[in-house]
Amino acid sequence: MRKTGLQRYLDIQLANLTQSWLGHVLLLGSLIFMLLGLMDYFSAPRHFNSFIVYRLSISSLLIIFYLLNKRTLNLRYQYSLILVGIALSAVVIELMIFTLGGHRSFYYAGMNLLFIGVLGFIPINFTVALAGVVIVYSIYLFPILIFDTITDVPFFIGSNAFLIATMAVALAWRVLSQKSILNELKLQYELAQEKNNLERLVQERTKDLNKSEQWHRSLFDSATDGIIVLDRNGIIVKANDNACFMHGYSREALLGAHITLLENDSQREKTAERMLRILAGESLVFETTHNKKDGSPLSLEISSKAIAIGDELYIQSFYRDVTEKKKLREHLVQSQKMESIGVLAGGIAHDFNNILTAILGHTEVLLLNTSLDSRSLRSLQVIEDVSLKAGGMISKLLGFARKSAYEMLPLNVNSVILDTIKLIERMLGASIKLVIDLDDRLPVIYGDINQLEQVMMNLLVNARDAMPGGGHIHIATRYREVTDGMTNVPHYVQPGHYAQITVVDTGTGIPDQVVQKIFEPFFTTKERGKGTGLGLSMVYGAVKEHGGYIDVQSQVGCGSTFTIYLPVSTMAVSRPVKANETPIKRKEVILYVDDQEDALMAVQAILAQQGYPMLSASDPARALALFKEKRHEIALVITDMVMPEINGMELIRQLSALNPQLKILAVSGNMNIIAGKDDIRDIAGFLRKPFDSRALLSTVRRILDTSPNSSAPVGT
Repeated sequence: MRKTGLQRYLDIQLANLTQSWLGHVLLLGSLIFMLLGLMDYFSAPRHFNSFIVYRLSISSLLIIFYLLNKRTLNLRYQYSLILVGIALSAVVIELMIFTLGGHRSFYYAGMNLLFIGVLGFIPINFTVALAGVVIVYSIYLFPILIFDTITDVPFFIGSNAFLIATMAVALAWRVLSQKSILNELKLQYELAQEKNNLERLVQERTKDLNKSEQWHRSLFDSATDGIIVLDRNGIIVKANDNACFMHGYSREALLGAHITLLENDSQREKTAERMLRILAGESLVFETTHNKKDGSPLSLEISSKAIAIGDELYIQSFYRDVTEKKKLREHLVQSQKMESIGVLAGGIAHDFNNILTAILGHTEVLLLNTSLDSRSLRSLQVIEDVSLKAGGMISKLLGFARKSAYEMLPLNVNSVILDTIKLIERMLGASIKLVIDLDDRLPVIYGDINQLEQVMMNLLVNARDAMPGGGHIHIATRYREVTDGMTNVPHYVQPGHYAQITVVDTGTGIPDQVVQKIFEPFFTTKERGKGTGLGLSMVYGAVKEHGGYIDVQSQVGCGSTFTIYLPVSTMAVSRPVKANETPIKRKEVILYVDDQEDALMAVQAILAQQGYPMLSASDPARALALFKEKRHEIALVITDMVMPEINGMELIRQLSALNPQLKILAVSGNMNIIAGKDDIRDIAGFLRKPFDSRALLSTVRRILDTSPNSSAPVGT
């Protein structure tokens, strides 16, 4: 007989309910069988091992039945699983009953749990429920009657009475519950039918509103991207607030206009081609440039596709402003170029430092020769001066090349300013006049010479660029003691003692809206290709790294004033002692290691001329062999830090292992090699190439005169 719609609905819903509750009961039964093992442990300890096997077996079978239950929605299949599961569970319980007393075993209560679990939760009909009850009771009763001798009749009768009562109550509950479920499902079916009828009626009456609803869903008025919808002719029919805002037009101005209003004339051919591809079903993502209402360019990433609204085809496009993203991309490329230049500069500077060390060394050896005529002496002095200037330029090149390590030494701010002016004075041009007012009593600060020179250079270049027609730059230094509540000092400058640097120009000045951004990386007001936007951000970073502060005051048409506050230091600037004119017979043997033969010979000559017994090696392996041979004679090892095969730091580790009390002087053109190293405690001092004889001799003397237990390195 063909089933009615109601009967099919009831079968499907009952199958769903049965599958759901059967799954819960199977999992719960598997869990309860295992948990009741605790009862076995206390009630039947002798049979605990065999009982746990029974429980594991039935729990595993119930899990398998749980998986089989999920395979299909079919009441007959589910009822079969239920009856088989009931039978297997009853068999396991009966085995435990027989093992533990037979008709006198209280484990018959497991049959009650089985009745309650199946009939109380699973929505089965009366026939299946009755069959399950008969199966369970038969599995309990007949084996006892056949195989067991009933000796405790009252207990057996009581247990059977309890089982029969439980079965009767469970069956009655199942009948009432099943009737309630069927009534509820019938009511749901009737309500669903009424709902369908109402939905059809509403759909017929609201057909005209569907198009408006589709517009609302498609345009996403609250989207963060701009959204514009075109008809197939390119006319703007919809635009959200963000699209209007980013282009600078009102909604009224855009609606009804052609998309070419926002595009360059050169893009019309591309626009027509893209529209044809989109209308043909292709989705496009591309970058382009639109014109804002004020004429300024707007870089956009556009994602477009065709959408059907009613019987019409439209082009929906999402507009994302990528102007800043493109700028950042350009800045990244520029930064990578600068980083490459820095790496190249570092490599060149290292080689030049070794050459200059050799030139200076041999020049100073010749200057000590009293037999030279005055003309030759003047020429040597010129060579020495030029080499020292070249060394200063290489030092600046290394300062540019390194990344973050600062070489902090006590220094005089006035000297840094004067050196920077000498370097940049020609770049400023004849139309710019420098006014210098330096305080001779300015205390020293603890800082990095290269970084502070870069700070001054950037400030002076900025001042020059702000005065294209010429003007004045006033540079002044003052000692300032800042206290709480001072009105002529920015509020963020903490109380303390400072060296104040002021750079004032008479240039065009900086607008108020720009002043707040000048220290941001990559921010620049210069034309494309004429500025990186890194100058003032580097100034800010260097000043903060020195524990200082920077303030800017500017007025359009009246120039700008940059004021820097650098904390003063209590340390004194060490000055190299002058080399002795007359050599003194020294006792300390010095081993010098350098792979550059010219530098090796120059340093060896300077020290030997001052009376030091010298040993030298042009490679670390030879130096180690010499040291092992004469370790008790050698008082000081001077080593370069950049050498092939074994670098300076590795050589120092090996030498220190041979003699922990050994004094070692490290020399290199780049002190960044030493900065931050854990093994710096093995170094008694360090000297930066190129160095003159006074710096070398004074450093060597200080190290030799220092107690072996001193841990503070000295250097220049």
